[in-house]
Amino acid sequence: MVKTETLNQILINVSEQGDVDVVRQLLVEGARVGYKDVDGRTALMAATQKNQIEVVKVLLEAGSDVNTRDITQLTPFICSGANGFHEILSLMLPYGADLNSVNRFGGTALLPSSEKGYLKTVQRCLEAGIPVNHANNLGWSALLESVILGNGGRLYSMIIELLVKAGADVNLPDRDGKSSLQHAKELRHEKVVKILTNRYVEQNEYINKAKTLYLDDKYEEVISEMNQAIETNPNNLDYYFYKGYSLQELKRYDEALEEFKKALVINPNDLDLYFYTANCLRLMKKPKEALREYDKVCELDPNETFYRYHKSNYLRELGRHEEAVGEMDMLLALQPNRYDFSFHKANSLRSLRRHEAAIEAIENAIANDPTNPLYQLHKNQSLELLKNN
Repeated sequence: MVKTETLNQILINVSEQGDVDVVRQLLVEGARVGYKDVDGRTALMAATQKNQIEVVKVLLEAGSDVNTRDITQLTPFICSGANGFHEILSLMLPYGADLNSVNRFGGTALLPSSEKGYLKTVQRCLEAGIPVNHANNLGWSALLESVILGNGGRLYSMIIELLVKAGADVNLPDRDGKSSLQHAKELRHEKVVKILTNRYVEQNEYINKAKTLYLDDKYEEVISEMNQAIETNPNNLDYYFYKGYSLQELKRYDEALEEFKKALVINPNDLDLYFYTANCLRLMKKPKEALREYDKVCELDPNETFYRYHKSNYLRELGRHEEAVGEMDMLLALQPNRYDFSFHKANSLRSLRRHEAAIEAIENAIANDPTNPLYQLHKNQSLELLKNN
């Protein structure tokens, strides 16, 4: 007879792998959904991290807690938002998801999805009622994150429109006293400035219709509309964007990638498009190719920070922290006073158990923002880890 503890660990492993039938059998045999591994992960967290939708459904029905925290203070619900897994996030809502719960950085599920450009996840978070003006421990709201860490392109403009319509305060200041509007002006994101000042009006009827249909989850209709639009003007890159993203929502990734690449053939210098090809390849679980898309932009514009930052995020997701540190070093060489870059570098160094280097990095963040309690907390934690190492 297999020990219960062994069954519990097998449940976590199998949930991560996505084997629904074995998960069901393990539950019948007595495996507990509340069991945690050495990292504090339940089976639900393991399934969520790998976007195993069918396994998540089974575990939720079996009584899994969507608000249980792992050793990093992450919950399955927040994890779904942070990774752009909007289908899982929606599944968790009826199971008692705490809309006000925050991660160790003080951010709700809405904040990382706004930062990383997960449009559908942002939409689901807002529809669920997650507070739109909540600020994390860095002093950033979802709107500030989407402006500061976005590129002002097609996708981020849509996210910013959603946030503003949901009541995001465009004048809410960050810890340096700058509002989203001020940041947008400094970044010269003209379309975003117009959105934030209620001066943006889309004149293209095809785009207006596509946007409405997309937000209503009518992806096949978007594709049909965009096919007609492309016939009228095959050089309008926005048409390929909406068609590609709708195909992506339908999990027709090869076709989506083809549309984004068609647009790049028309204009290979439209850097915004590389973000879409990278994300599509990420969803296709092709990390080598996805990372190459980020690199293409860095080659075209070595001073571009947006793509390097998102490349570093992806590297952290892949557990490739040494490479993520390298990207952060390049970012800090370009913008040495970006304390959030130092903070992310410190987190990757901590994952590598390089605690002295992590302390040095976090001290750089403290030097730029000495009153931020989050930075001091992380320094103290790294000092404790160094002491016990």
